[in-house]
Amino acid sequence: MTDTLCAQYQALGISPEVLSYGRQVLDQLAPRFAKIDETAEYNQLKVIKAMQEARVSEACLLGTTGYGYNDLGRETLEKVYANVFHTQAALVRPQITCGTHALALALMSNLRPGDELLSPVGKPYDTLEEVIGIRPSRGSLKEYGIRYRQVDLQSGSRFDWEGIKNAVNEKTKLVTIQRSKGYQTRESFSVEQIGELIAFLKLLKPDLICMVDNCYGEFTQTIEPTDVGADLCVGSLIKNPGGGLAPIGGYLAGKEACIENAACRLTSPGLGREVGATLNVLPSFYQGLFLAPTVTAGALKGAIFAANLYERLGFLVVPSGSAERYDIIQAVEFGTPEGLIAFCEGIQSAAPVDSFVTPTPWDMPGYDSQVIMAAGAFISGASIELSADGPLKPPYAAYFQGGLTWEHAKFGILKSLQRCLDKKIVSKLPSGL
Repeated sequence: MTDTLCAQYQALGISPEVLSYGRQVLDQLAPRFAKIDETAEYNQLKVIKAMQEARVSEACLLGTTGYGYNDLGRETLEKVYANVFHTQAALVRPQITCGTHALALALMSNLRPGDELLSPVGKPYDTLEEVIGIRPSRGSLKEYGIRYRQVDLQSGSRFDWEGIKNAVNEKTKLVTIQRSKGYQTRESFSVEQIGELIAFLKLLKPDLICMVDNCYGEFTQTIEPTDVGADLCVGSLIKNPGGGLAPIGGYLAGKEACIENAACRLTSPGLGREVGATLNVLPSFYQGLFLAPTVTAGALKGAIFAANLYERLGFLVVPSGSAERYDIIQAVEFGTPEGLIAFCEGIQSAAPVDSFVTPTPWDMPGYDSQVIMAAGAFISGASIELSADGPLKPPYAAYFQGGLTWEHAKFGILKSLQRCLDKKIVSKLPSGL
């Protein structure tokens, strides 16, 4: 590292001690970073191929107003997503407000009163609890007579095969599989693990709809859950597939019938996919998807760097510093609210937007405890951008993700460590690795 670069880091508040420690950690990660770059290259070519096969043209970027009839850009974009995910159809819309909305849309459109929803991977992400009715809420699946059951994971994030077998019955209609850990400290699942689970479920009941919550997982591997049997794959455009450019939106990719059900719920029966103006968002949707493989690669490098940096200091990190990565989220357990808050303060101070703001815990809608969130983002709430959050409850884990570039992710992690060092959460850095 040149003296000029060191001076720039120091001008931004990174001490020589923290910089030296970070450099020692990075020196050991070069082989893993090379593998991530190879995955990004494969996925970049996959996206280009999908766009060429769908015959994306300049006219696709124009958008529509009003009803959005005959929106060439919208229809072509959905062909692109279907090509990327190797599915029959896709629904990609700015009217889908977030990942939770996309998941709720998939569930509410493909389940009917009397059906049963099963999660074979334990409790879902916090914001889905009110969608399902685990916590009472207006309009939940429970209010519509849809029952929910779950089979908890065994130790080591292993599937409870016998428990799953006993849970599937004649009313089980849809199975939801959350790929990423959410606010849990379990391992996230690889596409191969998800494929094994889906194959087992289909043997038990071939007509089960297997839906995967793909949030934070897109482009971390060369295959997606729909390549291993998922009937539906669901995610948010302000996470991986939006590449940091999409200002809003969500996607569903899967079987034609499942997608049409979702479209009729999003718009109206009889209208389905035929309406929905795209206004001026199409250029960001297309270009964001084009950039997504390399943006995701930078975020993956940041997650691995954070894991190794904090693991060597004695903190429990999930996944571990040496584990294979299947999403962009890195959990670091601090054990105290002060540690979680200090980490988030450091991430916020590294932001290009609102770096001067101090994040504080608050009663965020959809959660059962106060949550602290650090995100100085160009797109509000975009967790493909450098961000960190966590609920103010044991084990006081910080969930770090994002970074539109590897360089920014690296800087943010160093700032988090600097804040933890300044606030005595970390007492001392090792002198050698």
